[in-house]
Amino acid sequence: MPAKGVDSVLTGEALLARFTALDAFLTEHQALWKPRPFTHLQLPWETSYPELAVWLRGRSLEDAENAHNHPALLNAPEPFASLAAISLALSAVDELPAHALNAANHRLEVDVPGRKWQQIEAFASRLQFAEPPRHWLDWCSGKGHLGRRLMQSGQQLTCLEYDPALVASGQALSQRHQLHALHIEQDVLAANAAALLEAEHTPVALHACGDLHVRLIRLASAAGCKQLAVAPCCYNRISLGQYAPISSTAQGTELQLSLDDLSLPMSETVTAGARVRRQRDTSMARRLGFDLLQRELRGVNEYLPTPSLPSAWLDKSFADYCHHLAQLKELSTIGPQDWVAREAAGWQRLAQVRNLELLRGLFRRPLELWLVLDRALFLTEQGYEVRLGTFCESPLTPRNFLLLAERN
Repeated sequence: MPAKGVDSVLTGEALLARFTALDAFLTEHQALWKPRPFTHLQLPWETSYPELAVWLRGRSLEDAENAHNHPALLNAPEPFASLAAISLALSAVDELPAHALNAANHRLEVDVPGRKWQQIEAFASRLQFAEPPRHWLDWCSGKGHLGRRLMQSGQQLTCLEYDPALVASGQALSQRHQLHALHIEQDVLAANAAALLEAEHTPVALHACGDLHVRLIRLASAAGCKQLAVAPCCYNRISLGQYAPISSTAQGTELQLSLDDLSLPMSETVTAGARVRRQRDTSMARRLGFDLLQRELRGVNEYLPTPSLPSAWLDKSFADYCHHLAQLKELSTIGPQDWVAREAAGWQRLAQVRNLELLRGLFRRPLELWLVLDRALFLTEQGYEVRLGTFCESPLTPRNFLLLAERN
């Protein structure tokens, strides 16, 4: 285990050593991070750590919001502090070394949202390979903004994208900037995608979701690509009902990950504005208020999944909201209720849920690193030398892990 506060770019044997330590940590403490406070009125671990449970449940929603992005800094009763120290140590990964980029072509960033352009710049500045790339392959490229930023004189660019509208827009932008890029409409999960990867390609993927970036890693290694760069995202966006490790090391673990488990790393958010947060909180408080009600109506003390609802539902009164949701779930007629108290109970439970989530938050980054290391170890098994680090600070994007892989 690395010393507390000592970061490093992970390479070679350090990849396996860190994975092994993370695997032990996550496996040992599954009972603390797998159960979701949103679906449990009482969490299994609360009887083991009553002081921590009472302390977390007594905090406000604002308290939870302030600690959300940095739960390890919270001065909470044990075992919180001990777990936080291990979490920080096991999650410590340094930024990959940056290099100065050539100036972007005139007005190249005009069509890109500011945050996205900053992510592209940060990602591009970390791409250092032993041999200069000759042909970039922008995987799940959208409009091809990343590929155009990377493309230099004498290089080629191919962009693969599923959405025909984005392909057309990307082609038009490349032509406007007088760049000879090839934009191809392609489902990268389809069988014929393999034919589009060649050994001379340097594939890059910035925030390709779940199956999409795993597909790239598999196909690029099979095609003999000498180098690739992947910043993974949305580990829960997979076709299977639970996680299937890709490295032989991770295939030997006892850790079984559901889609709910895989969504834990994605629970950190840094971009929502005040209006969006308020809307999100209102939606969750209402769901939690309805959850308390449905348990009584059904006489079953279990969470009842409800469908995603249009934001217009938040304009209804809480009483109408519950009546309509009960009809949707074919529940019995709701009798007279103190709707003000019911709604207040939902908000109170939201504060408790958010604070109880802070314990799960200690495992958010370790689990994400475990998943990225599974990809890294797969690539080493395919003969690549792999460097794993970050490409930017988390306020720019929490999904800031970057895998650089190259074959001699």
